[in-house]
Amino acid sequence: MSVRLLFAAAPTAASAPLQVAAADVYAMGAGRLTALVAALVGLVGVAAGGLALARSTGRPRIGSRRSRALTAVAAGLTGTALGGLVVVTAEGGLGTGNGLGGGVVAMMTGPAGSVLGWLALARARRTG
Repeated sequence: MSVRLLFAAAPTAASAPLQVAAADVYAMGAGRLTALVAALVGLVGVAAGGLALARSTGRPRIGSRRSRALTAVAAGLTGTALGGLVVVTAEGGLGTGNGLGGGVVAMMTGPAGSVLGWLALARARRTG
């Protein structure tokens, strides 16, 4: 066996554990999936709250203003609760793959959706 073959085989054996570790970083774990769902639910709350607050400009209506406002409040509270659960249970910091970043995003968008929903509900009560 030549010396070149020995040195050529050594890097492939040494790099095999590194490839396994890199594959785990890109895997979709439970923490990341929960954080993603929480952030999306929070964003749905913001969108529904914005639509509930917007005045009609000839676009097709999707439900009443009150139902959009209630959807925004419910989605915002759900996104905040899920995001808080992810943040509390995440082991490690940002970049560890436990969904901490998504949980923080959900904890920011969730209350925004709830506030927009409450404002739309208050406006719906005033205008009748």
